[in-house]
Amino acid sequence: MKKIVTILVSAIAFLILVTTPVAASTMETATLFTNNCAGCHINGGNIVRRGKSLKSKALKKFGMDSTDAIASLIKNGQYAMPAYKGRLTEQQILDVSAYVLEQAKRNWK
Repeated sequence: MKKIVTILVSAIAFLILVTTPVAASTMETATLFTNNCAGCHINGGNIVRRGKSLKSKALKKFGMDSTDAIASLIKNGQYAMPAYKGRLTEQQILDVSAYVLEQAKRNWK
């Protein structure tokens, strides 16, 4: 019984340690998106080119439904989209890319 309690307490402690930084990272990434992207892409929309939103359907239509594709666009820019390779780190670009895909799956809610 003592061994089971020890394992259970250890598992709970591990989950707390693992999930807390992820939540902070998600909040930091949401702030990065808000500060750098939401001016044009509020709620996953696109105020410059209406059809090129960050919604799942548009991401799939334009081949932007992977973190690599989104990261490349964020890094290098295209058309009215500015390049962020000098403004954001490689990790920040990857984080924002994953955030965009996750939000698209949730329909930006």
